This record gives sequence, structure tokens and C-alpha cells, in this order.
Amino acid sequence: MKKILIILDGVVAKTLLKRIIDANTIDNAYDVIYMHDVILSEKKPANFTFYKFDPTSLSKLEMVLDKNIHTEAIIALNSKDEMINVVKNIRTKKRIMQINVLDYWGLELEDSYVSVYKGIDVLANGMVERLPNIPVVAQNIGLRQGEIMEVRIPFGSSYAYRYIGSIEQREWKIFGVYRNELLINVKPSLILKPNDLILIIGKPEVLMQVYNAIGKTQGQFPMPFGHNIYLYLDLFAMSKYAFQKAIEEAKQLNKKLKIRNLIVKVTRPTNVESMAYIKKEFNGISNVELEIDYKDLGFKKILQNDAKRYDIGVIVLSYELLKFKDAMAELLNLKIPIFKVGHNEVSTTKETFVLLNDTRSYEQISPIIFDVSSQLKTKTKIFNMDPIGDEKRMGILDHFENLAKIFNQRLEIESKEKNPIRKFKQQENILHILPLKKAMFEKRYFFNFLYTDSDLLSFDMNSFNQLLIPIVETNGNKK
Repeated sequence: MKKILIILDGVVAKTLLKRIIDANTIDNAYDVIYMHDVILSEKKPANFTFYKFDPTSLSKLEMVLDKNIHTEAIIALNSKDEMINVVKNIRTKKRIMQINVLDYWGLELEDSYVSVYKGIDVLANGMVERLPNIPVVAQNIGLRQGEIMEVRIPFGSSYAYRYIGSIEQREWKIFGVYRNELLINVKPSLILKPNDLILIIGKPEVLMQVYNAIGKTQGQFPMPFGHNIYLYLDLFAMSKYAFQKAIEEAKQLNKKLKIRNLIVKVTRPTNVESMAYIKKEFNGISNVELEIDYKDLGFKKILQNDAKRYDIGVIVLSYELLKFKDAMAELLNLKIPIFKVGHNEVSTTKETFVLLNDTRSYEQISPIIFDVSSQLKTKTKIFNMDPIGDEKRMGILDHFENLAKIFNQRLEIESKEKNPIRKFKQQENILHILPLKKAMFEKRYFFNFLYTDSDLLSFDMNSFNQLLIPIVETNGNKK
């Protein structure tokens, strides 16, 4: 059991003593020196001993110091001179005892065993942290540099309605979630909701970046997945049209999305002419990095190596490559969005299009849909294939309408009882946004023409550019 010396007086003494008593675990013993009865608490635990005298009196203080071997002291007094005198008195008897003092005056104590807690700064930080859009950090834990932060999820955040397991947490971690003033278990399948209070831990500079990303309601994609676009070109497997089309779409995304860099990865180069074309297309674009794989490492190995090295936020792939389903299945493990290049063009896109399917999947990707729309400057169109459906379907439509107001985005909802895929094929100048699902990379045989999952049906089509957003799949993802 450790013996702690507590010396208290002034406006914070009563609250501080009560806090110490409430936090008492009976693992410590406390000697409390005070001057006024008003600071005393109704509780007086057996491991607390109270002494009433003026601690500036060296002779009286010596009696307590000589009586017990204290490992450290906490001092909160009402006067600068009293504080300095008490510290000096303790040092006459205890040269290396750790002393923690509450300072309101700007004390300058040249003592490596004295820790100074600046009361004015603590109060100011506490007041400022009550303001909106101000990060709240743990000030007296770890290195005291802000390695722990509290962040509230605002409506419209790209982190809202996201499963924790689908959020890439590099150099930081979500370790606590408060909802409705209750602490709930953190697990990959937990979906974050607006007004949730999350506790995150990591490097202070990384936490500030995360805080800024969470707090903003638009213009963040491809965050929170990563910062850069990654264009993958397999010149052996792709036709000339496909790789040239993929290059053009990646260049357009590079212009329109708020990304840091465009990474162009070329593997299995087939001829000098193709390489010359690639270099020419990216010549003069400052944020492009071109890398060529001459070792034929394979898609899986290349992606595993590059995902974190390049902080990939979205991968651009031709529909020709996505036909190789076994190789492409690695994309599910990376939890990175895929921009599937179809036959239309980003530059002519007028609508972000959603063919509504199961509610849980589309709730997860809903903030991303409006974020992308805001950056591409398009309206969002939702096709409801079940206009007479259940309450859950009506709830997800209300959810989209609320988000549209938050993002200040144009939204059109169209309900048809006719064949939704036939209606989908009639669209023009759209970017189709849908969830990335495991079933998309499973083999589908001839008799599968009878399946009715609109996500799978539309994924197998190449008419439009598609943006596939990773989700956490549960039983609730099924219709």
C-alpha cells in the first residue's frame, strides 16, 4: 500500500477531496492536511487520516512527514506564496519525493520531481472543448500530448452508418463508443450512428486528421478508406480500348475528387507503344506516380504490397479485369472501394444512381453516395424497385431524404413496379454506386439467369461506370 500526502485549501479543495474519496480503491493510504472544515466530505474512509493545521508551518508539517513514508504529494492551495513555502518545507525533509501542484500563478519551480498542472489552462481547455467543432483530448493520460480523443459523429459524416469493421484504422483505433449515455461494446459489426461519441487512440497528429475527416459532411471521399487513387493496368489481360479507357477515367477522377496522388501501377507490359502511350497521357500531371512491375508478381501480391504503402482510397479497374473473379476476390479483404470502368465517361456524368436493394447495405454506403455526388456536382437518383414494400424500405428512403438535406444535395426518388433492370439499362450519363459484396466474386452459372438480386445483376453489366463501396456483410444484409 502506498502512502499519499494531500495538502488542500482554497476553492477547488472540497471538489478535489471528494473526487479522491470517490476514486478510492483502498490500495492507497492518504494523509490529508487541511485548514478549514468546509472542505471535508461526509465520507471519511478508514484509509484516510485528516490533520487540521497550517501547512506553511514547518514544525507541524514535519510531524506528518516523519510519521509516514510518503511516495508522493498532491498540493492545491489558495496562495502562490503558500504553495512555494509548502514545497520548500517538504524538500527540507524529502528531497526526491514526487510532488504534484495545482498552479494558477505561473510558478517557476526548478525541481525535476515537481509536476505542475496549470489550473488556468485546464479551465480554459475545458470551456473551449464545450464549443462545437473543437476536439476533446485526454490531457493527463500517457504522454499528455493528446493520444486519446473524444469525437462526436455528426449527421452527414462519412463515418455515420458505417460498420467499425469497414473503417480502415491506420495508426489509430476506435476503442470506445457511447450511445444514449451508455458505453457499448466495440466490435467490427457495430454500426456507428449520428450523435455517437467515440473514443479513439493513436498518434496526436493522426487523431487530428481523423477528427477533421469525421467532422466534415462532404468532400471527403475517398476518406475514410485512404487518400490516393490507384489505377491498376494489366496490359497482357486488357485490350487496347480497355486500358486507354481506364486511363481516361482515372485522370477525370484525379481532377474531380479530393485526393492527394494518383498511383498508376502497370504490370505485364506488352509493347513499347503501350508504355509510350501511358507515359504521354500522364506527362505534366504533378501528382501522378507511375510504377511498373516487371517481375509479374500477380494481382494479389501486388495489391497486398501496395495497399498500405500507397494509402489507397479507391482502386480503378477495368471491367475486363473484374471478370477474373478468383483473383479479384482479394479486393474484399482490402476493404477498399473499387471504381469499375464501364463504357460511359466520368466527364459526362450527370447523376449518381442508386438501384435500391437491401436496406442495411445501402444504409452503410449512404453518406458516401452524397459525398461523391457533391464532388462530381451531380444530383442523386434513387430507383426504388419495391414501391409497395415493407416499413424498412420506407425507412431507408426517409433516411436518404434526410441526408440529402444535410448535404444540401438534389435527390430524385423514382418508384416503379416494372422490371428495375430494364429501367436501369435505359439510364444515361450516370455513375452507379452500390455495395461491394462477396457474392459478386462468386461464380454464377447459366441457370443463374433466374436470380433476382439487383446488385449482382447490375454488377455483371458493363454499361456504366460503377463505384463499389465496402460494407460489413451480416445476415441483415439479406433481403
